[in-house]
Amino acid sequence: MALRRALLAFVSLGLVAGLADAKPDLNGIYALAKRRVPTHAHAFSFSLADGEADSFVISDAPSGIHVECTTVSACARGLYTYLTTYGGTDIWWTGSRLTHLPAYLPKVGIPVQGHAIVPYRYHFNTVTFDYTAAFWDFDQWELELDWLALRGVNLPLAWVGYEYILIETFREVGLSDADISSFLSGPAFQAWNRFGNIQGSWDGDLPITWVNDQFALQKRLIARMAELGMTPALPSFTGFVPRALATLYPNASIVNGSEWSGFPEVWTHDTFLNPFDPLFTTMQTSFISKQREAYGNVSHIYTLDQYNENNPFSGDLAYLSNVTAGTFASLRAADPDAVWLMQGWLFFSSSAFWTNDRIEAYLGGVPGNDSMIVLDLYSEAQPQWNRTSSYFGKQWVWCELHDYGGNMGLEGNLNELTHGPLAALNSPGSSMKGIGLTPEGQEGNEIVYDILLDQAWSSVPLNITAYVDGWVARRYNVKPLPKAAHDAWRLLSTTVYSNTDVNSQATIKSIYELAPALTGLTNRTGHHPTRIPYDTNATILPALKSLYQAGVQQPLLRSNPEFAYDVVDVARQLLSNRFIDYYERLLTAYNSSLSASAVRAAGEPLLDLLTDLDALLATNGNFLLSNWIRDARSWAHGKNKKAYGAYLEYNARNQITLWGPDGEINDYASKAWAGLVGTYYRPRWAAFVDYLAETKSRGAVYNATSVSAQMVALGKEWSNGTWGTGKGETWGTKGNTWDVVREVLDKWT
Repeated sequence: MALRRALLAFVSLGLVAGLADAKPDLNGIYALAKRRVPTHAHAFSFSLADGEADSFVISDAPSGIHVECTTVSACARGLYTYLTTYGGTDIWWTGSRLTHLPAYLPKVGIPVQGHAIVPYRYHFNTVTFDYTAAFWDFDQWELELDWLALRGVNLPLAWVGYEYILIETFREVGLSDADISSFLSGPAFQAWNRFGNIQGSWDGDLPITWVNDQFALQKRLIARMAELGMTPALPSFTGFVPRALATLYPNASIVNGSEWSGFPEVWTHDTFLNPFDPLFTTMQTSFISKQREAYGNVSHIYTLDQYNENNPFSGDLAYLSNVTAGTFASLRAADPDAVWLMQGWLFFSSSAFWTNDRIEAYLGGVPGNDSMIVLDLYSEAQPQWNRTSSYFGKQWVWCELHDYGGNMGLEGNLNELTHGPLAALNSPGSSMKGIGLTPEGQEGNEIVYDILLDQAWSSVPLNITAYVDGWVARRYNVKPLPKAAHDAWRLLSTTVYSNTDVNSQATIKSIYELAPALTGLTNRTGHHPTRIPYDTNATILPALKSLYQAGVQQPLLRSNPEFAYDVVDVARQLLSNRFIDYYERLLTAYNSSLSASAVRAAGEPLLDLLTDLDALLATNGNFLLSNWIRDARSWAHGKNKKAYGAYLEYNARNQITLWGPDGEINDYASKAWAGLVGTYYRPRWAAFVDYLAETKSRGAVYNATSVSAQMVALGKEWSNGTWGTGKGETWGTKGNTWDVVREVLDKWT
């Protein structure tokens, strides 16, 4: 009954608050069908019907299949339901396979209904725009937006191009271009500048060409989101400003924020204009009016985060309430229908500061519960809604974070993703209004994201066994599909994707991606766990063998991109886990007072494994460092194209390695990519083995500070490199996946 009330109350509970005013049409859905199922697009028809909740009905029609829906987003979800349930096809991060429909579309028979159980289906973390999408072009975004629309997402974050309007706003209050340049950060680090964590750029000023190009891209993205029935969560003026604003407005209430992640003051302690100062409202009104002029009246929902890993100037309850009251008043001054969307990460990451009384004061500064949406960012492991009385009545979204820094280790908790949202939705006094994805990076483990978005359309927990079987059948899309393929995923789903340890519930980070050291690498918990919560020999190894066997039994699988991806990914995880064994053997050799030659001998298989891992990853285009660098450099144009390209490549390289000029958050955004393993991780480990052997031969004491300095020096040298100029640096794939996987199974099991 509680769930039925939630469905019937979509409008009264604020679904319409924040949505665009334009009358919906279905042109975007017809265009979507033409893009993704061109040979069958003529067979699909759509119509809008009255209704309070997002729902659809799929039925047979004389011309093919008809989808009736209450919203454009529901129509997209209805189309997706037909394509997956009856057509046996799907769309993936690796590409769309929706064209693989039967020649004659299967009939539905009894009409099929679908209902969203929450009004908001959300996607993106602010930092996803850098860890994954920093250098995406429109084609990459088009696949992403179609993937989101078909899965029923109606509230995506829309940060691209933010700096263009921000610069115009800054100029309007008298800041010079030099003042502004000293504040903005590089293309791969803009998310943290937007968050107020860092200011300035250690890699050179942000080029105005980049700003203009991203603004042009954003115009296309916003238009496409609107066509697909999505309401973009648009940026707003957050309050973070160049230092010079305090000089221009000496009477304004301006403070400096706290240090972030060990960065020196020149790059952090961001300057913040207090929202209760009248200048804040002036700048907010300027920003939002310029944004509306650029994109149209497409949304009243604005993303705004002021204290993400950056504590307030004061913990006084009145101060905190005044901050939010001023912030919200500025939004409403610019847009009378404004709804404030914020990430709730701060309440977990800075829990010592954010006591319940401070949270209540901060949220309480915003009048009315429908005027704010809080993203409970890490609901699957560290929910905050339950300790804050459902965010003291404010609307909130149950979110899955899962991936930190775009790391790529296999991990998940399917049971929590199918039960947790429903338990929260039906809890007494719940103000939950959405389900969403908030990964820092969108890299691998696609099943854990798919199942949560699908759960948003089911009032009962999805049956995991049946879900996994259907997911695999669509993903590999061949008949007959060998039992071995199902066996592999049934095993993974009940082990690797059944991790209940909330202290290590995130993508598993491979220790070879970390700067070498004698201690502190294995069995880490927290955001970047290295602890392996399963038996590799009972899970990863047999799953890989089953996938390989399926490829032998059904050769058509080898031409399936998703199957090839999964085989490489599971083999990658096997080698990643095996690396721990050889690392521990190296430590044993070193700590046992053996000879230098014994230490080198213990290090040889460790380095050999990295060579094989690089060769494995090189066989698949989804695991290439060169793609990341190519995407970055592709934005370079103009008379200074060469220098611009080098600037973009440095951004790309530095983010995934040192993450800062001097390794401030070294290896946070590490990736399992061919090229990165071969030209960066392996040389670091080779240098480490050499150091251990040399200290052993000289009888010297291990110096952790010296080792760390050496690794940072290697990182600086690598960050300044140019891909394609070094030995073995190639563009594109190399080698045959099946041959290399066979060698991996022969050699490392």
